Amino acid sequence: MDFALSEEQQAIFDMAFAFGQEEIAPHARDWEAAGTIPRDLWPKVAALGLGGIYVSEDYGGSGLSRLDATLVFEALAMACPAVGSFLSIHNMCGGMIDKFGSPETKARFLPKLCSMETIFSYCLTEPGSGSDAAALRSRAEAVPGGYKLNGTKAFISGGGYSDAYVTMVRTGGEGPKGISTLVVEAGTAGLSFGGLEDKMGWRAQPTAQVNFDDCVVPAENLVGVEGKGFSYAMAGLDGGRLNIAASALGGAQAALDATLRYMGERKAFGQSLDQFQALQFRLAEQEVKLQSARIFLRQAAWKLDHAAPDATKFCAMAKLYVTDAAFDVANQCLQLHGGYGYLADYGIEKLVRDLRVHQILEGTNEIMRLIIGRSLIAERDR
Repeated sequence: MDFALSEEQQAIFDMAFAFGQEEIAPHARDWEAAGTIPRDLWPKVAALGLGGIYVSEDYGGSGLSRLDATLVFEALAMACPAVGSFLSIHNMCGGMIDKFGSPETKARFLPKLCSMETIFSYCLTEPGSGSDAAALRSRAEAVPGGYKLNGTKAFISGGGYSDAYVTMVRTGGEGPKGISTLVVEAGTAGLSFGGLEDKMGWRAQPTAQVNFDDCVVPAENLVGVEGKGFSYAMAGLDGGRLNIAASALGGAQAALDATLRYMGERKAFGQSLDQFQALQFRLAEQEVKLQSARIFLRQAAWKLDHAAPDATKFCAMAKLYVTDAAFDVANQCLQLHGGYGYLADYGIEKLVRDLRVHQILEGTNEIMRLIIGRSLIAERDR
């Protein structure tokens, strides 16, 4: 059993880390204050092959594995979790279209997705159906040549900012089998957006409701086949959960790295903070959490890449464990900074705020426990 990264994987991590430190980290606080990410960042991201990480090379993608992707998002989150996570959502959409779309759908959407000429958002959650996603009520009625959508999506990263929205809508009866996936392009009549949400963290990426009012999209915007949209969404979430965990891990690692530097410089009672044994113990506990989280995450990614029968359970377990551990580490790092940790200048309070939502989105950690528990019972009863 080899736990080392290959030379290629190490190169992927190093490339993403260097890009993040050069192009994202110096601007992270300004982008947070502005509440948006400059669009001129994305062509630079795409030039590295990170616009279509899972997309096959036939359509301009990089064709990387899920494990490779966790390296990318861990590295980018060390610069800013909000920016890295926004890119992960775009890539989740690309992975869904590449895996489930027809050749015509792929040819239509994926080249511009990979070049990031078209920025994609993912629309599943609704005001009345968050954790119970299969209860969504947005409906798409078949009309000549396409579908007419009505409904509202909530908490959409990139709402009003993105160029296309991979949207789960009800085309049939109640329950998951009545749900389909449609791509709704910006500028479509009947597509509108709510005001920007005022959030605790992830403030650099705009978040808003997405509204459909007799919004007509062409039939060719259907991804895959009718009635399979919920299974597509859940398959996308397996990888999305790994990416959210990876972003949490990168943010927490950045917090611990900053804390190690701070404790070597800050003096109290005649010596630097890192010379107090009690504080060394605190650092040791955080290092153990991050290293164990990293191994767990990469194991889950390996299982998803190899289509292991328990991959979904492991993705849920990794998302639960890593995001909880990462938030705890960032919060402990703030404490070790003392009063300075509470100041924006030191960057730790931003990481704490950003990482808190990782325990909620892509399925709350309570839902992760539900998935894990049900999987255990199903395995027992086979």
